[in-house]
Amino acid sequence: MNTPLLDSIKGPEDVKRLREEQVTALCGEIRRFLVDSVLRTGGHLASNLGAVELTVALHRVLHSPQDKIVFDVGHQCYTHKLLTGRKAGFSRLRQKDGISGFPNPRESEHDVFVAGHGNTALSLAIGMAWAKKLKQEPGWVVAVIGDGAFTGGMVYEGMNNIASLDNLMVILNDNGMSISKNVGAMARYLTHLRASPGYFRANRHLSGALSRVPLVGEPLHRFFSRIKTIVRRAMYNSTMFENMGFQYLGPLDGHKVLELEQILRNITVRSGPLFLHVVTTKGKGYLPAEENPGEFHGVSAGSKGFVPDPEVSAPASFSTVFGKALCEAAAADRKLCAVTAAMKYGTGLQFFGHAFRERFFDVGMAEQHAVTFAAGLASQGMTPVVAIYSTFLQRAYDQIIHDVCLLGVKVIFAIDRAGLVPADGETHQGVYDPAFLSEAGVPIYSPSNYDELRYWLVRLTGPEHTGPQAIRYPRGGEAKALAQYGCTGRAYDFLTGSEAADTVLAGYGGEVEDLLAAGRLLEAGGIRCRVCKLVKIFPFTDEFLHEIEQFKTVLFAEECVEAGSIGQLLAARLARDGWRGVFLHRAVDRAKLTHATVPELKEILGLDAESLAAAVRKAAERNEKESTR
Repeated sequence: MNTPLLDSIKGPEDVKRLREEQVTALCGEIRRFLVDSVLRTGGHLASNLGAVELTVALHRVLHSPQDKIVFDVGHQCYTHKLLTGRKAGFSRLRQKDGISGFPNPRESEHDVFVAGHGNTALSLAIGMAWAKKLKQEPGWVVAVIGDGAFTGGMVYEGMNNIASLDNLMVILNDNGMSISKNVGAMARYLTHLRASPGYFRANRHLSGALSRVPLVGEPLHRFFSRIKTIVRRAMYNSTMFENMGFQYLGPLDGHKVLELEQILRNITVRSGPLFLHVVTTKGKGYLPAEENPGEFHGVSAGSKGFVPDPEVSAPASFSTVFGKALCEAAAADRKLCAVTAAMKYGTGLQFFGHAFRERFFDVGMAEQHAVTFAAGLASQGMTPVVAIYSTFLQRAYDQIIHDVCLLGVKVIFAIDRAGLVPADGETHQGVYDPAFLSEAGVPIYSPSNYDELRYWLVRLTGPEHTGPQAIRYPRGGEAKALAQYGCTGRAYDFLTGSEAADTVLAGYGGEVEDLLAAGRLLEAGGIRCRVCKLVKIFPFTDEFLHEIEQFKTVLFAEECVEAGSIGQLLAARLARDGWRGVFLHRAVDRAKLTHATVPELKEILGLDAESLAAAVRKAAERNEKESTR
């Protein structure tokens, strides 16, 4: 691809040296590069196409890294990465040993914070702005926030604490939700007028002159100020932002790069806090993404030429099976409701939303509210199913404990993207929920195939189960090796091996596929073993504990953080019961995981079949040596 201007950019200073006519051309090159590159490697496309001109304008005016740019969410940072010298890294975007799909300070001095979850940028920016003031450092802190973040509460908590930060700027990248109702020529004219140095000088001089007029000067000043405020609010409908303490400017066309640049130059000579409202088109410049921005939010590798239907989830996935099964259950139970947090399509709930509109609730990027709202529904006899990705559910941990568990209300947590997740790295792993839910006493089920998901979802929503329940399942589709076992309806199953074996390999979810492969390797080497698949992973049934205690060696493997995991709970319970065998535990032993495929992550963590088999062999050799002493 021919991108001479983009190829010349090694850092932000190169962007500043471009002539005006080259700036527009650069934006075109960036957009073509992103479409071509991201459709090949996979990544977040639509949001980045919408933020090209805004990011270019920011780097033309600001001085990174002295000026800090905080993205919320980091999905929209690809142009920023290109302008800070990382074009070559896009060939391995979100792949092992490649660049991250989010800002990452370990990757570049121009990335000021990890930003994988939404709703955080303003709080971060306020903290950074205060740090600059305390250290007497110059420079702006700019938070670039998508309109989706304004559906979550943390933004408003931050706005309530901006004080009088004169080095803070918030830029609303509005690509979907209308905040200002009146978008027109007069509003744009007044915005440009108010943003010009001439306006600020005239306003300051008029205020000073009126204040010096004896007797009538101050009343006149107050009168004109009130008139100005009334007119401005009528045009901008910006009362909320101004009442929070911001100087509000907007809405502006986010795709007119030179106008954006001029506005930024004008307002950065002022003191903050500033609020700049920029309207952009998600997926700008790539028609399929413009028409279906939700589906092109994230694309898989090799997606070129594929135009998905935004109303249909991937046909072969746990998410789709869950969504359709929930519809079937809701048809028979009018008390059943579905709640999600801006994840309608990702969780497969589009089917429920169409069929049972009055019982479907998408609360936006507000996981805490979703859980407490569901608790309120449950307290009045409804049966809410809260469908949220594992990585985002952890944001509502306090609500799970305080609002659901303490009262014991029946809320079913449907936890999508559970376990290891590829590409997005350390910010999106679903490896915490078994540990924190078990600590809260929530029963947890982890089906490893579609049949088990359908069966247990119906059971958990039915009358025989009371109180909070959780059912978790991985991203993508079922493995053929696990689909063949169907569903027995039991809390656990022994899948392979003879009853004479004295070693058992146990686990749950997608990790069972690796345990089966490890079992074959061990059997081929003369070590007899059985493979046990748990479906109800917490609490343990007495029957399961009794059977496990018959083995001399237990290897428990799971895609969960090691501390507080199901394996640790099992080891503690076995020890308490007096079992004296060898317990081997393999889990996620580090908080920071690189962006890689799931098989690559398992190899790194020792959760792949060969590593599991090697751990058992090593233990067997050690036991043999000790027995011959």
